[in-house]
Amino acid sequence: MGCELGRDDEKPVHKVWVDEFDLGAFTVTNAEYLRFVGDTGGEMPFSYFEERFSDPRQPVVAVNWFEAMAYCDWLSLKTGFLFRLPSEAEWERAVRGGVDGKLYSWGDESPNTFEIYRNGWRDQRPQVVGLLEPNRFGIYNLGDNVHEWCVDWYHPDYYRAAPHRNPVSLEPSARRASRGGSWRHQTKVSRCAARSSLDPSFRYTDYGFRVVKSLRSDREGR
Repeated sequence: MGCELGRDDEKPVHKVWVDEFDLGAFTVTNAEYLRFVGDTGGEMPFSYFEERFSDPRQPVVAVNWFEAMAYCDWLSLKTGFLFRLPSEAEWERAVRGGVDGKLYSWGDESPNTFEIYRNGWRDQRPQVVGLLEPNRFGIYNLGDNVHEWCVDWYHPDYYRAAPHRNPVSLEPSARRASRGGSWRHQTKVSRCAARSSLDPSFRYTDYGFRVVKSLRSDREGR
């Protein structure tokens, strides 16, 4: 994990072990979140009622951390499996696709060398999921399109004290960790190691989430 070329909160670069897990191939979509809302009597995010955020195939956005967790709990009850948000370590393991040290999900080439990253978000909205090629693990949009909530509390110096096996930052702070790029930013895709964070109660139209199906019986991070 981490990157020596990145910000201070990405250092030091260190080896981490994460147990086996399944990560959603896509971020949760409007269509999927609508089923959750229908089942629980909740409400769709405010953004859904704006045309540029309402495509059923787009990632659901403007969902805060607590609502993303509520979706995971609902999905767990619905399916009988344990679903949750990924840890930062799991997310970074997934985005690297089994290749340590690369800058982006595809390699080290700058995003600006690809037409889709230069011009793909000019209409000022997230793309429908799965438009771009998946990484080596078959996972789509890892690092681009929307920021994705993680289960961890965010601490800029966490890497200096994090355990080397299944690290999850459990010490409360003012922000929850997130990963990935943003359709709103000038740079639409993030490096594998780039970290971000947000107040867990905030709802932004470039924040979504994807789920992990745990293959263990614990509930780390709860």
